[in-house]
Amino acid sequence: MTADEKAKSWLNSSKLKTAARAQILLLKENKAEFEEAFYKDLVFGTGGLRGLMGIGSNRINEYTVGMATQGFSNYLKIAFPNEKIKVAIAYDSRNNAAAFADVTASVFSANDITVYLFKELRPTPILTYAVRQLGCHGGVVLTASHNPKEYNGYKAYWNDGAQLISPHDDLVIQQVQAIASIDDVQFKKNSSLIHKLDETIDEQYLAMIADLSLRTPAENSLSDLKIVFSPIHGTGITLVPQILKNFGFNQVYVVAEQAQPDGDFPTVIYPNPEEAEALTLALKMGKELDADLVLATDPDADRVGIAAKNDAGVFELLNGNQTGALLIYYLLSKWKEQGKLTGAQYVVKTIVTTELIQAIATGFGVICLDTLTGFKYIAEKIHELEGKMTFIGGGEESYGYLIGDQVRDKDAIMSCAIIAELTAWAKANHKTLFDLLIDMALQFGLYQEGLLAITKKGKKGAEEIQQIMSNFRMNPPLSLDGIKVISMLDYQFLTHKNLIDNTVIKLEGHESNVLQFMTADGSKISIRPSGTEPKIKIYFSVNTSLNNRLYYQDKVTELRNKIEKLSIIVRNYFG
Repeated sequence: MTADEKAKSWLNSSKLKTAARAQILLLKENKAEFEEAFYKDLVFGTGGLRGLMGIGSNRINEYTVGMATQGFSNYLKIAFPNEKIKVAIAYDSRNNAAAFADVTASVFSANDITVYLFKELRPTPILTYAVRQLGCHGGVVLTASHNPKEYNGYKAYWNDGAQLISPHDDLVIQQVQAIASIDDVQFKKNSSLIHKLDETIDEQYLAMIADLSLRTPAENSLSDLKIVFSPIHGTGITLVPQILKNFGFNQVYVVAEQAQPDGDFPTVIYPNPEEAEALTLALKMGKELDADLVLATDPDADRVGIAAKNDAGVFELLNGNQTGALLIYYLLSKWKEQGKLTGAQYVVKTIVTTELIQAIATGFGVICLDTLTGFKYIAEKIHELEGKMTFIGGGEESYGYLIGDQVRDKDAIMSCAIIAELTAWAKANHKTLFDLLIDMALQFGLYQEGLLAITKKGKKGAEEIQQIMSNFRMNPPLSLDGIKVISMLDYQFLTHKNLIDNTVIKLEGHESNVLQFMTADGSKISIRPSGTEPKIKIYFSVNTSLNNRLYYQDKVTELRNKIEKLSIIVRNYFG
């Protein structure tokens, strides 16, 4: 179908509102924008929808949201044929998110599905908690996570509170693709099936997080910790200050300029706590107040970025690998201290997350499992081992963490609470978070990670990315910076090839277009195309031993230089 044909089918629909009809006609006056809006359907992928807001089949709007919900409704009825289906819906602070949540609720209810709708914006993790608590068959969050303000999205969840995985992801996609036009969508709301959620779920969720604490509120209070928090105009404001108070932290200062939920995100370029720029105001306030800790969450509060004072008393941002390792170190230290490690516990990380977490787990006699990139795979492991082993915690390098198994997606609310608690624990032991990083390096080895992202835009770029991956598969590097490459893991074909003797071992799990190269000195290079951007990402992980804390910074510099060399070598493969 051409853009003109798609637009015509929309204009011919009796369900298209007058305002939308006028928007399409106006858009036709700008040929380039019209083509972009209608040249294809917005793809419903394994995580749902994400795209620019606006009218058109290739945009996020009430009609594409409605079509996605109709397809999801159809699959839920197939998957649960003899049950009264229930879903939960939440939304974040993005422009139009509340309206899209209302459309989603309307379509579900029109399909005779009971809806539990949060009456106000709420973080993504409480939606996954609500799905489980309310016995729902699915859930939806209207959010585009940390994308720019022009974007919105639609995350779909299954009955375990996790994002869709095989076979449900592909089967839902098939049902969404089968919705040929707006006319196939049942938009007429059945208000009797839509129930607004009150504060009860909030209270249960906060109580659940309080149970994860490994120190008492009184102990935390004694630390006299001073915390600066920014929700970056998002949903974190609804629950983070309260959970910090519940944990005994009485000096929590919210960045006023970023406290109000606002889909325009007026004080930042990107509402992403992975970016230093997004923490500018929080860091300024932290310095003014001489705070101990700075926390910032993204719009749907599933990711958290942090900063703490280094040995010189200067605030320094921690990356996702450092924070994840500190969380696991703290959790396992306290579990061991309290005699709770019995050999039946485990932690989970993704394959591109620091190997320091594996080393820490091994040091404590705890199993560490690896998954593909994406928190849904961590949730899958939790589901597989439910009732068999106890999940302590896990995370990924992109600033997402989870403690306990009551939520099945990354959770910045509980992460803020436990990060504050581990900072208080360190302070009680006369240490900073940076002291703990050195402690871990002395005990488990010093690890450093780096990321190289190469953008390849358009159809030609996509073809180049596929060719690059093919070249690496067919001609893997046999040495990098003079160090032998000893093995290649290919997750597309689920093989682990020894590059010394060419023997091959079969891997288990899901297929994914990811390659990993292991070197003789313990370095790891992972290569994968981005799932959401026109980029190919290369992750570097290098390590060495540390025997004296005085040499910590020298060793860090040495490893960073090594990553820089590897980056140059690998970049040369791309031309």
